[in-house]
Amino acid sequence: MKNTFTVDNPKIIRSWAMYDWANSVYNLVITSTIFPAYFEAITSNKNNNEIIFLGRSFVNTALYNYVLAFAFLIVAILSPILSSIADYKGNKRSFLRFFSTLGSISCSLLYFFTTANIFWGMALVVLACIGFWSSLVFYNSYLPEIASEQKRDDVSAKGFTYGYIGSVILQLLCFVVVFKKTWFGIDENNNALPAQISFVMVGIWWLGFAQIPLTVLPKGTASGNKSEHNILLNGFLELKKVWLQLKEKKVLKQYLISYFFYNMGVQTVMLVATLFGSKELKIDTAGLITTILLIQIIAIPGAILIAKLSDKIGNIKSLCWVIVCWIGICAMAYFITTSVQFYVLGAVVGFVMGGIQSLSRSTYSKMIPADKDTTSFFSFFDVTEKIAIAVGLLSYGFIEEISGSMRNSIIAVGLYFAIGLLILIPLRHKKLMQ
Repeated sequence: MKNTFTVDNPKIIRSWAMYDWANSVYNLVITSTIFPAYFEAITSNKNNNEIIFLGRSFVNTALYNYVLAFAFLIVAILSPILSSIADYKGNKRSFLRFFSTLGSISCSLLYFFTTANIFWGMALVVLACIGFWSSLVFYNSYLPEIASEQKRDDVSAKGFTYGYIGSVILQLLCFVVVFKKTWFGIDENNNALPAQISFVMVGIWWLGFAQIPLTVLPKGTASGNKSEHNILLNGFLELKKVWLQLKEKKVLKQYLISYFFYNMGVQTVMLVATLFGSKELKIDTAGLITTILLIQIIAIPGAILIAKLSDKIGNIKSLCWVIVCWIGICAMAYFITTSVQFYVLGAVVGFVMGGIQSLSRSTYSKMIPADKDTTSFFSFFDVTEKIAIAVGLLSYGFIEEISGSMRNSIIAVGLYFAIGLLILIPLRHKKLMQ
């Protein structure tokens, strides 16, 4: 039985965007600000910042990148399986609920993470990551269903805008707990407890506000097509079908290859920025949180303005200019030496961060065939994204370990952007639906 809802329905769109409001606190507090700073602080030591994990010695920040890369590989494997099941049963909302619950509870349980239980702490990092990114498979697949093609850029930007606003609000609340700890009866010398309380706040915020989209969004439409294969295998066969269709859609295929490389750069920068500032520039937690907060605030007008730019000059041309900005960011990051320079660079990152994410998602939604299953196509998109992130994080951590500096890793990130740009440039005069 089909869902009965109107495309471009303001209530549906607002409810959809509220999931960004709910889960973006994970991206800000857990992956970008307080948790990375907390992790780096409790694992730093006089032994070259090395820690033992699974019987092997790792540089602490490299281990963090490796663990996240492992989580993204799991998501890449799960994504096609989950998408296939959701498509067949028409229950994408149920999957959205399950993974949002998994992610939010895992964030709250990070309250118990200390150097005495590194393994379990890293396991929770993996589970939170899986919950966040797996839920986005189903969240993103709603976009072509709830918004007409001409509205998708604006609706996609609306989601990111809601996410930035919501995450900034909670970050400010966490900021108060961390830096005004005595207001809450916490000892002035206790730097761990405020961060741990922040992790619980993230879980409550995410789980609580997720109930709005989970109540309003349609549950999904069952395809009605009986699978001829085992359900686990069928998910990958669906990806194969998408891949075969890509052979006939050269513009879409070339865009995805470009996206693989430049998104590798975007996500790596976002995930390692706090560790870079803490380790390479010795910026304190207050400065790091302030910088990331600045990035989030500036990202709001950035996403809106870049969406408007795409209306004037087109999606591909806009993406090309934004990637050029990212290449410049990597070049500047290699040479910066002061906290002030880090803050300025953070402002530039903020402006282009939301825009490139929003525009990439809406551009892809315009390219996929309108008469095909959107969940399978977005599953392919998400698998591409997750593998790119895993490769980016692995290379970043490996280069740091063998060279002894994150600055050398930044060079590799800049090359990813350059490759993505070179592949994308020839598409700037092509029609998106070719």
